[in-house]
Amino acid sequence: MKLILNIFPRPWLIRLSIWLLPLIKIYYSGRRFIDPIDGSSYRKFLPYGYQKLRKNALCPGTLSLERHRLLWLYLERETNIFKKKLNVLHIAPEQVFFKKFKKFENWNYTTCDINSPLADIKSDICNLPFKNNSYDLILCNHVLEHIPDHNKAISELYRILKKGGILIAQVPIDFSKEKTFEDFNITNNKERNKIFGQYDHVRVYGTDFFSFLNQAGFKTKSIDYINKISKEEIQKFGLKKDIIPIGYKV
Repeated sequence: MKLILNIFPRPWLIRLSIWLLPLIKIYYSGRRFIDPIDGSSYRKFLPYGYQKLRKNALCPGTLSLERHRLLWLYLERETNIFKKKLNVLHIAPEQVFFKKFKKFENWNYTTCDINSPLADIKSDICNLPFKNNSYDLILCNHVLEHIPDHNKAISELYRILKKGGILIAQVPIDFSKEKTFEDFNITNNKERNKIFGQYDHVRVYGTDFFSFLNQAGFKTKSIDYINKISKEEIQKFGLKKDIIPIGYKV
């Protein structure tokens, strides 16, 4: 299951998961947990994690994680993004969002990734094939921690975003660290997994993450939305504390 959820998954695993998910959804059906993204309900969510397993993290029928469900609730409840007519670019599209967003008739929705079979455009995020000021909304979640030259990637995202546009760029942040840590001399996968949380991560972001967005020109905001959600819903939706980083091109 870890491989299926890798940010750059193997194509055959995605195709296999698409075929299996309806059967898995039936097997785990129940009323204890709900995925707010599609409204499906389950008797249990599955544990998930690389270093440490988190209880009730992975929705077995949609493969959504806590961060996906939290972001969906924020966008649905606190914004009108889902209802607006927008040019949207989705970098490394998550399967659970891809299915929903493709159905939004008011969105001109494009997906982009260097490998994913869900991508309309195959491209390196550091050299995107789009014109300046092309998109109203860019979704780029849990991608930047994989990119060696993340400053170049952020600069590209800023370039192609329209003035007044929004970037949503979730990344894993270690809030005990003030400064982001990276060391490209660490090449052993086991060591990288231990230090960076995953073998394919190249850094651990600290609380200075927003400074990288600011340097590219973004005006940033940290959304701590879980504080607006009741304890009952936190349990029902299988959520955990996380922030939603947003960058505005002003």
